[in-house]
Amino acid sequence: MCDFLVLDTDAASRCQIGRLPPELRDAVVGRAVCVTFVTVGELYRWAYKKAWGQSRLAQIEQWCRTVLVIPYDIEVARTWGKLVADRERMGKPLPVNDSWIAACCLARRLPLLTMNRRHFHEIPGLTLLP
Repeated sequence: MCDFLVLDTDAASRCQIGRLPPELRDAVVGRAVCVTFVTVGELYRWAYKKAWGQSRLAQIEQWCRTVLVIPYDIEVARTWGKLVADRERMGKPLPVNDSWIAACCLARRLPLLTMNRRHFHEIPGLTLLP
């Protein structure tokens, strides 16, 4: 079992408010929870789009301090470029943010917990949990 687990944005959002479904919650137990830089940006986007107040923004920031944030780096960029080019060549493009999340997982060889398996299930080398 890998000690680290990446949550996509939907799973991170649910985790943050304590509403992960039981089967997903079980996969998190005993692991270091990670999110990508993309997920942090998406959480902020939702907060600003929904006009959440300062206290809700502070909750997001506090939660982000409790998880490991996978940053952008050259290996993530290289992995993203190859992934997106391969998928486009196959005629199976991915949503942009999902492709960045996948690239972070692939570059670090970390499993992904997602509530949107259909976005990720055909990516070679990507481990999905549960």
